[in-house]
Amino acid sequence: MRRLFIASFAYLIAGVASGLFYREFTKLNDFPEGEPTQLGLAHTHLLTLGFIVLLIVLVLEKLFVLSDNRRLFGWFFWLYNAGLILTSAMLIWHGSLTVLGEESSKMIAGIAGTGHMLLTAAMVLLCLALGRAIARDRDRVAGSVDALDRPEVAAAAA
Repeated sequence: MRRLFIASFAYLIAGVASGLFYREFTKLNDFPEGEPTQLGLAHTHLLTLGFIVLLIVLVLEKLFVLSDNRRLFGWFFWLYNAGLILTSAMLIWHGSLTVLGEESSKMIAGIAGTGHMLLTAAMVLLCLALGRAIARDRDRVAGSVDALDRPEVAAAAA
């Protein structure tokens, strides 16, 4: 849980910093206000996908102990972070080139696409981990109810 909290907090700082960079970099380079640039998207990606989503995963971890399946949850965590960092870095790179009036290459879009694919794979892994945790929790509750239906267990519990 601590790892999720630290990552979420780091994305909060990165998201706020990228918003500051967006505002100051465009002003410094006399970029027309309201003109589209990828810099604003980096700000929202970092705050929403980094800070908010990881806080939600933290709550799910607290409720369902998703990390009981260490391998699945570990793959989710590292793929998600790699995908978000890659995607955000490409948004900042592409946005900076736009502000500077330079042409971006298809390579930037390809790398950003790879970041999005990693994010997608990570979300599938998260859903698998959550599904298994819910099933484990359901089985645990069902086992408790079954145990209480047996007279000798109910007498021992009382």
